Amino acid sequence: MTEEKLSFQAEVSKLLHIVTHSLYSNKEIFLRELISNASDACDKLRYEAQTDSSLLDGDSDFKISLSLDKEAKILTIADNGIGMNHDDLINNLGTIAKSGTEAFLKAAEESGKSDVNLIGQFGVGFYSSFMVAEEVVVTTRKAGEDKAWSWTSNGEGDYVIGDATRDGHGTTIQLKMREDQSEFLEDHRLRHIVKTYSDHISIPIELKGEEDETLNSASAIWTRSQSDVSEEQYKEFYHHVAHAFDEPWLTLHNRVEGVIEYTNLLFIPGSRPMDLFTPERKNHLKLYVNRVFITDDCDEVIPQYLRFVRGVVDSGDLPLNVSREMLQHNPVLAKIKAGLTKKILGELKKKAEKDTEGYVTFWENFGAVMKEGIYEDFAHKQDCLALARFKSTQDDDWVSLAQYVERMKEGQDQIFYISGDDIDALKKSPQLEGFKAKGVEVLFMTDPIDEFWIPGVGAFEEKQFQSITKGGADLSKIKKDGESDEDAKEESADKDGVDRLCAAFKAVLGDSVQEVRSTDRLTDSAVCLVAGEGAMDRNLQRMLKQHGQAVPDDAPILELNPTHSLIKKLVDLSADGTTPTIDDAAHLLLDQARIIEGETIPDMTAFAHRMTSAMEKGLV
Repeated sequence: MTEEKLSFQAEVSKLLHIVTHSLYSNKEIFLRELISNASDACDKLRYEAQTDSSLLDGDSDFKISLSLDKEAKILTIADNGIGMNHDDLINNLGTIAKSGTEAFLKAAEESGKSDVNLIGQFGVGFYSSFMVAEEVVVTTRKAGEDKAWSWTSNGEGDYVIGDATRDGHGTTIQLKMREDQSEFLEDHRLRHIVKTYSDHISIPIELKGEEDETLNSASAIWTRSQSDVSEEQYKEFYHHVAHAFDEPWLTLHNRVEGVIEYTNLLFIPGSRPMDLFTPERKNHLKLYVNRVFITDDCDEVIPQYLRFVRGVVDSGDLPLNVSREMLQHNPVLAKIKAGLTKKILGELKKKAEKDTEGYVTFWENFGAVMKEGIYEDFAHKQDCLALARFKSTQDDDWVSLAQYVERMKEGQDQIFYISGDDIDALKKSPQLEGFKAKGVEVLFMTDPIDEFWIPGVGAFEEKQFQSITKGGADLSKIKKDGESDEDAKEESADKDGVDRLCAAFKAVLGDSVQEVRSTDRLTDSAVCLVAGEGAMDRNLQRMLKQHGQAVPDDAPILELNPTHSLIKKLVDLSADGTTPTIDDAAHLLLDQARIIEGETIPDMTAFAHRMTSAMEKGLV
């Protein structure tokens, strides 16, 4: 027999150490995970056999079997599903980079423990076997292939792959139980676990003995009426279909009848799946045709911005032999997608109205993804806008756009916002000063997608979105609470002097700035940078540059605060024309504004020299 000794991927070794050597109060979940994997393997073969019946090799009666050898302390879980070959064993059991292992380890370290919820959240259920077993032996043969393989490991760092023999396709997993885990070698314990966690599995789960005993109902849970399914059964089915351990936040189970008929059992997770922001943006709804699994990777079932939804959709109006290529242009599936989208958004609207606190939890988990719908889904753009929530300068609570518009100030006709990736940095932005002084609420846009949907939407309830970091943000029409018209005109500096200073600064700075001008958006800071009204938002410029995108090289506008003591002093000094002091001040203030924006100063040496010179002259 040929054997090959291989090492686990480094991250897997660390994860296995956590799983094996940590104590869990719910170790029985290992059986649920192995049964769930076996069920998936049978579903996959059933689908593949629709186009190649020879893969079944005369064995189309799918089942999962459990058997015990108490004397040898071995628990065996076997299925006649699709099986694995040599490469599958390495990819599926030797490396799990795609399952977010690195993020799992980071989360475990930060929490100071490796709790069982993390294992499910990161999709590494197979490795829970090592919580109870000192050795795991996998014997498997892929459908359509003659060669069988074995995979053996004690979970310490290495595994061995070798030749094996197996009658028929499928996978057999043998667990050599640890001395203190003998409870899982008892018939009654296995019955209880299967009934509790896996009763919904639509494939029979048999316990081998003198007489084989079927332990589960073996009926698809989504085909039952809601009144026949308990909350606990819904939860366990969610754990199975989502390969998760958290609680579902929302469950949607209904049957649609009419021109097109389908049943859906959908779940919105209680926590954020780790693959939510992967570039592929894959959906994970399982599509069935008359309870026959078709695929769990189909963008035609649900929009990508709802990719966090888990569950199943089953329709008899699709052909059993439908290919993935045919799914892309199937009108039935297009109507199902439209119906599911409308249903999910409608239920989210109800939750937002009736359970504000719960909806906030949902939005904190999935809001950044939901905003993609504003940008991508024209038909449901307004629904997605209504569901959106934002942080603002008003308080720490989340606010809807409707709430923002309702509490706009007298004279305000725009929805003001500021964008960036760090809300704490945004709260300190000098551009906010004038808005805070007048009590004008500003929304914080901290998700990258914000830069794309806002220009496409333009307005909400006829109120235009306006970035406060652009020149078009005008505060002149808005009064402070209790402020009279005379009070609003009270702040008046030497306009001619400020204009003279702006011209001097522009002459010194040249093409580094598009314009230098006075502003009323500042109260405490001397200067700030803004983009021209028709120019690209500065945050979007930075974001695209970071990703190597070519962006227009638009110079910023430097705005001066005419009420600031430093600017007033410089106005007086500029009466004598451009001087070395004015020259240095112009460059220093521009560099200061860049620093506040989080940008790099082009010439650090020159900045240091000017700063030293300014300190020597006692300007500060």
